[in-house]
This record gives sequence, structure tokens and C-alpha cells, in this order.
Amino acid sequence: MSSPTFDVNTTAKDVAAAFPEQIKGKTVLITGTSLKSIGFTTAQAFAKDVGLLIITGRSHEKLKATEAALKTEFPGANIRPLVLDLASRTSVRKAAAEVNSYSEPLHILIHNAADVIGPFRLNEDRLESQFSSDHVSPFLFTKLLAPKILASAAPGIVPRVIFVSSLAHGFGIIDWDTLANPDEAKYNAVGAYAQAKIANVLTAKELTKRSGGRIQSFSLHPGTIATSEAPATVTTLQAIGIYTPEGKPDTEKHPFISQEQGAATTVAAAIDPRIEGKGGAYLSSSNIADDEVSAFAADLANAEKLWTLTEELLGEKFVFA
Repeated sequence: MSSPTFDVNTTAKDVAAAFPEQIKGKTVLITGTSLKSIGFTTAQAFAKDVGLLIITGRSHEKLKATEAALKTEFPGANIRPLVLDLASRTSVRKAAAEVNSYSEPLHILIHNAADVIGPFRLNEDRLESQFSSDHVSPFLFTKLLAPKILASAAPGIVPRVIFVSSLAHGFGIIDWDTLANPDEAKYNAVGAYAQAKIANVLTAKELTKRSGGRIQSFSLHPGTIATSEAPATVTTLQAIGIYTPEGKPDTEKHPFISQEQGAATTVAAAIDPRIEGKGGAYLSSSNIADDEVSAFAADLANAEKLWTLTEELLGEKFVFA
């Protein structure tokens, strides 16, 4: 069989169909799988062959709708719903404890969920909401699940942790001084989003390094996709010219792709055997695209600094046994 070639037109199901043996028998956990989301499309690609698919959402109601839709399409799929609200560390800890109680291993963890782009907001931990939900909580969730993830390793199987980032990581840098002390006067929505997405890229690099490669972690740009209808997000996207004044994607100026095409890169990062051993890499259009990473996000010193500062924000160390 010839090696498949992926590009911007490849769909998530195309990637899954190319490597079914990399999915069979695996346990895959995907955060943020509500209907109409790219997380749901990612889940669809795994559902046919996966051993266990863990879907997450902030409410039982949303999870029931996602589970029902997946079961309609894939009646034999083994799907397990998990309530997870990344805006709450209490919820993160409760969800991690539940996953750790499962008898099944955890081979692939996909951090897909993200906070909406919008006005300055603090969460219950007094951190800026986007940075907290898109980075600090996923970092904590990964830390709590790390022993289980590491234990899933077997001959020919190296667990993976995936961070859905964005090309928007190149729109800014991390303001180290405001991580622990958010300052509304310095806030702008695009900069906050960029900061959170930079953190995803840096964390994938440092997680791979600190685990000694025992966890292969990748970050990625899924493509420009119209996924959010949140008013605050639409307003922000209008302000930077990605959406039209009418609140619609500006397809004349930007190369929007479908959710099926966007989710392909997530699936490739999770299962493509050809990128094994290249943990820390950044993917776009289902291929490694490290040349698209900003200088700030490519700096390994920034990755180490972010890791240490995140541990300080949490008040606990992320230590590998």
C-alpha cells in the first residue's frame, strides 16, 4: 500500500481510513465535543474503529446530544461521556479522577476545547479566562492523567497528547507579567487568544521533552474554520477583518475550510505513524509545518519558562515518574 498524501482538502475521516490499525483498540479522549463543533467532527472520525471514545462537555445535556448523534451514525461505537468544565479546576480534578478510575488505558488525549474570544473576564481562580481555560486547565488535566497515559505504552504504542492551537499564535507574544496578575488595561481579545495558542505550542514541546519522549505531544493549526456563533467572538472577528460587517465569514479574503477538513489535522497528529518520534512538532494541513511556528513559540527557553510559571500558578509540580 502506498503512503497516503494529505493536504488542505483531506478530511478527518480520510486520515482515519488511512490508518485504521492506529485507532483499533485505543482509548481516545477528546475535550469539547458539542454538536456543530470541530471536536464533534474529530470524534466522528474515531468512532468507527476506536476501542473507547471518551467525549467531554460542560453539561450532561450536551453530552447526551453528542452521544446520541455518534450512536446514530456508529451504533456499535463504545462511547463514554465525561463532564468537564475547563473554567473550573474543581471540575478538571473531578473529571481526571473519573478517568483515572477507568479500567481501560488512555492512549490519546486531544485538547480541543477552547474558551470563546471576547471581552476581558476572570475565572474563579482569578486568571484571565482564555489563558486559564485554553492552557492552565489542559496543563492540569494532562498532569493528573499523565501516570495513566504513560502506563498505556506498549510495544509499538507510544501515547500522544494533542493541543489544538492556531496560526493566530503568531499574532503576539506571552506577557509574562500578567499571567498571575491579569490587567484589564493591557487586555485585547486577539492578543489574549494568541497568548493562549502560543502556550499550546510551547506546552507540546516541553511535554515531549520532560517526558523523555515517552509521551509524544503535538500542536496544530486546524485551518480557518467558521465554528463559533458566540456574539463576543463574532464581534472580535469582525474587528480584525475575518468576518464581514454582517457577521459572516469573509470567504473572499480568507481561505475558510470545512470542519471535516479542519479536524483532519487533529486526527493526523493523533495517529499518523510517520510522525512518530517527532513530538513537539506543529502541524498544518495534516502535515508537519514547523516553518509556520513563530520565533517566540519556537523558543525552547520560552517553553521551559511557561512550564515553570504554570506550575507556580497551580501551586504544584508536574513530575514524571
